[in-house]
Amino acid sequence: MTPVFHNGPRTPGDKTVALTFDADMTADQGPRAAMGERFDNPRLIATLRALRVPATVFMTGRWAEEYPVQARSIGRDPLFEVANHSYSHYAYTEDCYGLPTVDEPLMRADVERAYAAFRAVGVPDARPYFRFPGGCYDRRALRTLAGTGVTAVQWDVVGGDAFATDADAVARQVLDGVRPGSVVVLHCTTSAAPATERAIRTIVPELRHRGFRFVKVSELISAAPR
Repeated sequence: MTPVFHNGPRTPGDKTVALTFDADMTADQGPRAAMGERFDNPRLIATLRALRVPATVFMTGRWAEEYPVQARSIGRDPLFEVANHSYSHYAYTEDCYGLPTVDEPLMRADVERAYAAFRAVGVPDARPYFRFPGGCYDRRALRTLAGTGVTAVQWDVVGGDAFATDADAVARQVLDGVRPGSVVVLHCTTSAAPATERAIRTIVPELRHRGFRFVKVSELISAAPR
């Protein structure tokens, strides 16, 4: 069975937090991108770099194909790590926020196709972590992906940035929810999460003021009890 990770140790003396960003793009959104819709968010990545914030980007294979230069730049920057968010951003269960679904026989191939897309664009070391589209999974999906060797990474803090325009509200939601070991889910998609970069400029200094240290998901997983 595929293991599922939600948060790191709740150690008061080691106040770590992982910011994660879903770079969403579904397999059939190419025409929208061709018309100018932005599924990337280069300003967000630039702000994370300027603030020196380590982060984990859960990227779809389709996003990497649409933005190969950005995917390669993120993947080769030691500040970040790239993880798998499927190839197609189709759901692995029914009734998942209206997403199209992947049939069970194709689930494993969808994960592997994303890793192939990362390699093709020059991402050197995508991590063996997988975030289910929409965060939706069941025992069938966990059994089906067991052979891929991934750990499913969920979260314990929802940033609420999807389709939000109020950056202050996003920041408050994150700041109210974070505890030691938290995994925060946010998005790296300008069209669907336009307030995220502005929210980060509030979230990061405030959490640092509270004594938190930003880490990648890999550090939280390595610190978790086995």
